[in-house]
Formats: sequence, structure tokens, C-alpha cells
Amino acid sequence: MDPSNQGVKPKLDGLITEFFRAVSFETGGVPPYETIRDLFIERALLIKNVGTTPEISSVDEFIRPREALVRSGTLARFHEAEVSESTLIFGNVAHRFSAYTKSGTSSGIAFEARGMITTQFINTPAGWKMSAMA
Repeated sequence: MDPSNQGVKPKLDGLITEFFRAVSFETGGVPPYETIRDLFIERALLIKNVGTTPEISSVDEFIRPREALVRSGTLARFHEAEVSESTLIFGNVAHRFSAYTKSGTSSGIAFEARGMITTQFINTPAGWKMSAMA
């Protein structure tokens, strides 16, 4: 790692950890979705690209349907965690591939899955923030 980037990776690790914490909750709990806004730049994009057409959302567009699922009781439990990662840092930009696992209960049915997330970070006057996640 470039010595000038020393200290950056722990900040990026923290952003990812906080994101997964913000979407995870146990039965009877409520995830702190509102904290997600602080992790991203204002015009960040969250992209779900598992079907034939990508779903591209702003941070608020990402949060709203998830809050509705929790409020309605449809999503009763959810946990998502990074299991491995590869991070590249170059100056004021960084890129990370994360392997993750998720589990939960939706409509009374337990589920488990694994996947990959790619995240872009930029260094802003307010510190490191995520600019895109797919």
C-alpha cells in the first residue's frame, strides 16, 4: 500500500461496517436506516443489478421501500455482513469488492444468500464517503 494512503483503509472499513450495521436488525428491532445518509455523498447511487434491468436508486430511494417492508412486518429480521474484501486506494478515490452473506425472515420465510458488492469511495471535505454501491 502506498504510504500516503496509510490510515485510509480503516476509514473505508468503517464505512462498510456502518452500512451493514444500518441495514441489519433482529426480530422485533428496527434498523437504523437513517444513518445510511451520512455514509454517502448527496448524489450517491445504489444499484441492484441481479435481473435483466438494473434498479438504480438514490440513497432515499434505497431506504424508503426497505423501511416500508419493516414497518409492515413483511421483513421481520435481516442481517448482512462482509466476509472478505479487496480494496484499492489511489489518492482521493478508492474501490472495494466485497463478498457478503445475508440472512433474514421475509413474509415468514427464512432466507440466506451470498453475493458481491462493488463500492466506490471519494475523499470529500467532510472525509471519506461512498459515492456508489452496486
